Amino acid sequence: MLSDEELERYARHIVLRDVGGPGQAALKRAAVLAVGAGGLGAPALMYLAAAGVGTIGVVDDDVVSLSNLQRQVIHATPDIGRPKVESAAERINALNPHVSVMAHRTWLNADNALDLIGAYDLVLDGSDNFDTRYLVSDACFLAARPLITGALGTFDASLTTIRAHERDEKGQFNPTYRCLFPEPPPPGTVPACAEAGVMGALAGMLGSMMALEAIREIVGFGEGLVGRLLMLDARTMRFETLRYGRDPTNPLNGDGPVIADLGAHQKP
Repeated sequence: MLSDEELERYARHIVLRDVGGPGQAALKRAAVLAVGAGGLGAPALMYLAAAGVGTIGVVDDDVVSLSNLQRQVIHATPDIGRPKVESAAERINALNPHVSVMAHRTWLNADNALDLIGAYDLVLDGSDNFDTRYLVSDACFLAARPLITGALGTFDASLTTIRAHERDEKGQFNPTYRCLFPEPPPPGTVPACAEAGVMGALAGMLGSMMALEAIREIVGFGEGLVGRLLMLDARTMRFETLRYGRDPTNPLNGDGPVIADLGAHQKP
């Protein structure tokens, strides 16, 4: 049930035909985990909180630095040196006291990923390295949780939704992240954000789109991004969508799956 205060807070959602009271109640019941409270996680967390997602988890082991503030809008100058999960939780609580925030100050790894991800209904991955992206993708499949994953370049971005543990209307498994990107690029071929730079407002755009896709997944309106990669070119302000399918050779839900746990992600 929504309180009178919540009815007023979410009034502009509730009058939407495709959301309404039942959709807003679904948001209140939902538990969403954000991997990373950085450039993508920051705006995504703010809009998830504003939308009334009942439980929001944040996993990040980093602290706020001055160079983060150009794009990580959930943090502020006085937060420099604080754990990101703490400043993010404080900002979320200030925005919407009806939201329960779970702060996980840790590095997501093969030992804790399944427990953390399994405690939530939906996962948003805004991480900035390929090791974490493949770990999160594999863990979401094993935990049977949907995944919304976004990636930023300097002036480009991409977004897709993975529900590889489910089957399509033909009875085939949906594609995995490994169907889209079978292998990570060789080390050193993709420069890090600190080397190449990133447009702060672009991070805000993609993080907001991740939140929108999460809300759509929870409420159930429209057509999602399962099997579709949304690409954005900020130089020309063009959006394109690439369709992709399940690769029968992928190691997760292919014809001969070989990944049954997260052992391959264990660090020596």
